[in-house]
Amino acid sequence: MYIDYSGGIPDTLLQWLYEEKLFKLFIPEELGGRMLDLPAALRVFQKVSETEGNMGWLTAIGSGGGMFIPNIEKSLAEQLFKDEKAVIAGSGYPNGKARKIDGGYIVSGEWKYCSGSPFASFYTANSQTEEGEIRSFIFMPHQVEIIEDWNALGLRGTGSHTIRVRNALVSDEYTFKLDVPKNEYAGPVHRFPFLPFSQASFMSVCLGITMHFYQEARQIVKRRIKNDDTRFRPVDLLLTEQETIFQQKVDTFYTEIERLWNLHVQGNSLSEKEINQFSKMCKEDLQLVIQGVDTLMRYLGMDAIMETSSLNKIWRDLHTASQHAFITPL
Repeated sequence: MYIDYSGGIPDTLLQWLYEEKLFKLFIPEELGGRMLDLPAALRVFQKVSETEGNMGWLTAIGSGGGMFIPNIEKSLAEQLFKDEKAVIAGSGYPNGKARKIDGGYIVSGEWKYCSGSPFASFYTANSQTEEGEIRSFIFMPHQVEIIEDWNALGLRGTGSHTIRVRNALVSDEYTFKLDVPKNEYAGPVHRFPFLPFSQASFMSVCLGITMHFYQEARQIVKRRIKNDDTRFRPVDLLLTEQETIFQQKVDTFYTEIERLWNLHVQGNSLSEKEINQFSKMCKEDLQLVIQGVDTLMRYLGMDAIMETSSLNKIWRDLHTASQHAFITPL
């Protein structure tokens, strides 16, 4: 519960994330990364989220920043990513305004929900130029003001605050476009379509948090039955039923992402139909997963409603993670 109350990740855990290169899962080994394929990375996201939801979310978001590496000038990419503590925070929404000048841009704007903002080594955000073009800009910490406004139901330790820049001078080298490669660091994962990549990443985090929920619920039910609370015997049956349904959804998710990944690495472009079907599956299955968790919550008594309980925190983290626009029912 320390993370909930402090609003951040303890330095010891943050150091562990750095040492395990969990923000560098899609960074080439020559720059200190692990360069995993997508299915392997998703299992890492799930496992870390199963341990602690905030850390899982930050792992997915931080690693996701590595998807930009092929679009950044090579010398700058090496400078930014070689640092053991390299991690990006930022936003894809084009909320900023950029004015062109000789050699660069003057950029101003605010971007919400920038997870990892308190410890990011640099920031990326999209802005619209005076010509109507959307460009991505790299800001260094001294250019960024963090507005500590992340006050959500859960994932309270992710530091998903608003960032603000005011008349920041950004040289041309520190801008990029996502469809323009600038170096040879792109691997298969960088060429995977962005939407299913993002949906799979957030889905795996939610699956990990849900796994943790069922583990915690199982401990509560065991303890109550051991104390001769006969009311919890039917709850034990309901828990087993929900765990089975949940595991089926996990298996289906990984079967489908493996199928899409194999098509991709074999050189096949994913069709719009395949991408839409995967999106639909993620949204519908996550909705069923959350309904199963919420159904069980009604039977877990006071253990479920106290903010100081681990179960309550896990439940809040799940409902917060699942609110990301890419995986909501809309």
